[in-house]
Amino acid sequence: MIVIDSGSPVPPFEQLRAQLARQIQDGVLAVGSRLPTIRHLAADLGLAVNTVGRAYRELEEAGLIETRGRAGSFVSAAGEEGRERARQAAAEYAAVIASVGIDTSEAIRIVQAALGTGAAASVS
Repeated sequence: MIVIDSGSPVPPFEQLRAQLARQIQDGVLAVGSRLPTIRHLAADLGLAVNTVGRAYRELEEAGLIETRGRAGSFVSAAGEEGRERARQAAAEYAAVIASVGIDTSEAIRIVQAALGTGAAASVS
């Protein structure tokens, strides 16, 4: 279920984009699932058609959905492929870390620094 908070400082298109992206990434919306039409979703959420259209465009640019002309918009397999690549890279990283004797907390700090978070979390 998608909920738009009109009192939020986050623009409605971004709230919608983030919620749909999360549902796709969590598998709530499976690969191949058809999304509601832009007009239908706009009416359901009380949003402007352009607001929903922008969210869909950004999801498409991110590779999470694909639009098939008049057939509509569907959850893309590209997002799953990206997650699989990330899982493979993580497994390779874990093997390197184990082979050089770096402990888990330091390995996580290295990843956080590489991702640009900069903040080292305390890991047990």
